[in-house]
Amino acid sequence: MNVTTPTGDPDDEYWQRPDPHDAVPGPEPERPTPPPGPVYPGPPRTAPPSPNWRPPTIAHPPPPRDMPQQNMDALDEAEGSARTVTYGVGLVAGAIALILLCLLCARAIF
Repeated sequence: MNVTTPTGDPDDEYWQRPDPHDAVPGPEPERPTPPPGPVYPGPPRTAPPSPNWRPPTIAHPPPPRDMPQQNMDALDEAEGSARTVTYGVGLVAGAIALILLCLLCARAIF
């Protein structure tokens, strides 16, 4: 079954499928051979750097200092007081919100 329609243009015959009932396939197209030319040997090798290519090191930085020790008891006390303040602010805000909610509901009901 041939699904292409012949156009009559000789340039289109190259792109059409060969006839499946044809016993002799068409000639194999010749592949062009690359022209002989010089072979690329690769990039040239670089010269090694001189032994004194790095700048001289003049100053040596001092070693890092030791960090001060942490006072764990003071940290625990600070965390406890921060937790107390946080809970206190939360309770006051919750109480104010509850009072406002009761006022709004009482006004809506009455």
